Amino acid sequence: MKIILLEDVKALGKKGEIVTVSDGYARNAILPKKLGVEATSKNLNDLKLQNQHADKVAAENLESAQALAKEVEQKKVVIKIKSGEGGKIFGSVSTKEIAQAAKEQTGMDLDKKKMQLSEPIKALGTYEVPVKLHPKVTAKLSVQVIEG
Repeated sequence: MKIILLEDVKALGKKGEIVTVSDGYARNAILPKKLGVEATSKNLNDLKLQNQHADKVAAENLESAQALAKEVEQKKVVIKIKSGEGGKIFGSVSTKEIAQAAKEQTGMDLDKKKMQLSEPIKALGTYEVPVKLHPKVTAKLSVQVIEG
Protein backbone atom coordinates (compact mmCIF):
# COMPACT_ATOMS: atom_id res chain seq x y z
CA MET A 1 0.00 0.00 0.00
CA LYS A 2 1.31 3.48 -0.85
CA ILE A 3 1.31 5.94 2.04
CA ILE A 4 2.03 9.70 2.23
CA LEU A 5 3.87 10.37 5.48
CA LEU A 6 2.50 13.21 7.62
CA GLU A 7 5.43 13.04 10.06
CA ASP A 8 8.97 11.72 10.05
CA VAL A 9 8.95 7.97 10.75
CA LYS A 10 12.21 6.37 11.83
CA ALA A 11 13.49 3.76 9.34
CA LEU A 12 10.67 4.59 6.90
CA GLY A 13 10.97 8.15 5.63
CA LYS A 14 10.54 11.88 6.12
CA LYS A 15 7.41 14.01 6.21
CA GLY A 16 5.84 14.43 2.76
CA GLU A 17 7.46 11.35 1.20
CA ILE A 18 5.45 8.65 -0.54
CA VAL A 19 6.45 5.20 0.70
CA THR A 20 5.25 1.67 0.05
CA VAL A 21 4.48 -0.42 3.13
CA SER A 22 2.63 -3.67 3.75
CA ASP A 23 -1.15 -3.42 4.14
CA GLY A 24 -1.05 -4.66 7.74
CA TYR A 25 1.62 -2.16 8.79
CA ALA A 26 -0.37 0.66 7.22
CA ARG A 27 -3.70 -0.40 8.83
CA ASN A 28 -2.29 -1.24 12.27
CA ALA A 29 0.47 1.32 12.80
CA ILE A 30 0.68 4.17 10.31
CA LEU A 31 -2.99 5.12 9.83
CA PRO A 32 -4.22 4.78 13.48
CA LYS A 33 -1.32 6.85 14.81
CA LYS A 34 -1.96 9.47 12.11
CA LEU A 35 1.63 9.17 10.87
CA GLY A 36 0.43 8.99 7.28
CA VAL A 37 -2.52 8.83 4.90
CA GLU A 38 -3.29 6.59 1.97
CA ALA A 39 -1.87 7.89 -1.31
CA THR A 40 -5.14 8.54 -3.13
CA SER A 41 -5.34 11.02 -6.01
CA LYS A 42 -6.92 13.64 -3.72
CA ASN A 43 -4.21 13.25 -1.07
CA LEU A 44 -1.48 13.36 -3.73
CA ASN A 45 -2.95 16.61 -5.08
CA ASP A 46 -3.09 18.07 -1.55
CA LEU A 47 0.57 17.10 -1.03
CA LYS A 48 1.52 18.80 -4.30
CA LEU A 49 -0.27 22.01 -3.25
CA GLN A 50 1.38 21.95 0.19
CA ASN A 51 4.81 21.55 -1.41
CA GLN A 52 4.16 24.47 -3.78
CA HIS A 53 3.07 26.64 -0.84
CA ALA A 54 6.14 25.63 1.20
CA ASP A 55 8.43 26.49 -1.73
CA LYS A 56 6.75 29.89 -2.11
CA VAL A 57 7.11 30.66 1.61
CA ALA A 58 10.77 29.57 1.58
CA ALA A 59 11.48 31.87 -1.39
CA GLU A 60 9.78 34.81 0.35
CA ASN A 61 11.80 34.17 3.54
CA LEU A 62 15.02 34.09 1.51
CA GLU A 63 14.16 37.38 -0.23
CA SER A 64 13.31 39.13 3.04
CA ALA A 65 16.54 37.84 4.62
CA GLN A 66 18.56 39.17 1.66
CA ALA A 67 16.87 42.58 1.95
CA LEU A 68 17.56 42.66 5.69
CA ALA A 69 21.19 41.69 5.03
CA LYS A 70 21.65 44.72 2.73
CA GLU A 71 20.13 46.94 5.41
CA VAL A 72 22.33 45.45 8.16
CA GLU A 73 25.52 45.90 6.12
CA GLN A 74 24.79 49.63 5.64
CA LYS A 75 24.38 50.27 9.38
CA LYS A 76 27.09 50.89 11.94
CA VAL A 77 26.74 50.27 15.67
CA VAL A 78 28.84 52.24 18.17
CA ILE A 79 29.44 50.82 21.64
CA LYS A 80 30.98 52.97 24.38
CA ILE A 81 32.92 51.16 27.08
CA LYS A 82 35.50 52.04 29.72
CA SER A 83 39.05 51.26 28.77
CA GLY A 84 42.52 51.28 30.26
CA GLU A 85 45.94 51.89 28.81
CA GLY A 86 46.69 50.78 25.26
CA GLY A 87 43.04 50.48 24.19
CA LYS A 88 42.43 47.46 26.41
CA ILE A 89 38.86 47.48 27.71
CA PHE A 90 37.58 46.44 31.10
CA GLY A 91 35.58 43.27 30.55
CA SER A 92 34.45 42.47 27.03
CA VAL A 93 31.74 43.23 24.48
CA SER A 94 29.42 40.26 23.93
CA THR A 95 26.71 39.58 21.37
CA LYS A 96 24.07 40.57 23.96
CA GLU A 97 25.51 44.09 24.19
CA ILE A 98 25.84 44.33 20.40
CA ALA A 99 22.21 43.27 19.90
CA GLN A 100 21.03 45.77 22.50
CA ALA A 101 23.05 48.61 20.94
CA ALA A 102 21.78 47.70 17.45
CA LYS A 103 18.18 47.91 18.66
CA GLU A 104 18.75 51.30 20.35
CA GLN A 105 20.75 52.91 17.53
CA THR A 106 19.27 51.44 14.34
CA GLY A 107 15.92 50.06 15.47
CA MET A 108 16.80 46.60 14.09
CA ASP A 109 15.91 43.69 16.34
CA LEU A 110 18.79 41.27 15.78
CA ASP A 111 18.95 38.00 17.70
CA LYS A 112 22.11 37.70 19.80
CA LYS A 113 22.16 33.94 19.17
CA LYS A 114 22.49 34.50 15.42
CA MET A 115 25.59 36.65 15.79
CA GLN A 116 28.65 34.53 15.11
CA LEU A 117 31.29 36.16 17.28
CA SER A 118 34.14 33.67 17.65
CA GLU A 119 35.31 35.32 20.87
CA PRO A 120 34.18 38.40 22.83
CA ILE A 121 35.65 41.75 21.76
CA LYS A 122 38.34 42.83 24.25
CA ALA A 123 39.92 45.89 22.60
CA LEU A 124 38.87 49.21 21.09
CA GLY A 125 38.42 49.39 17.33
CA THR A 126 36.06 48.49 14.49
CA TYR A 127 34.92 44.90 14.01
CA GLU A 128 32.87 43.01 11.44
CA VAL A 129 30.38 40.75 13.22
CA PRO A 130 28.74 38.07 11.03
CA VAL A 131 24.97 37.76 11.60
CA LYS A 132 23.27 34.63 10.24
CA LEU A 133 19.84 35.81 9.07
CA HIS A 134 18.91 32.69 7.07
CA PRO A 135 20.65 29.38 6.39
CA LYS A 136 21.81 30.83 3.05
CA VAL A 137 22.24 34.51 4.09
CA THR A 138 24.91 35.93 6.40
CA ALA A 139 25.36 39.70 6.80
CA LYS A 140 28.30 41.57 8.31
CA LEU A 141 27.41 44.17 10.95
CA SER A 142 30.01 46.88 11.52
CA VAL A 143 30.62 47.40 15.25
CA GLN A 144 32.81 50.22 16.49
CA VAL A 145 33.99 50.00 20.10
CA ILE A 146 35.03 53.40 21.50
CA GLU A 147 36.09 54.69 24.89
CA GLY A 148 33.23 56.17 26.82
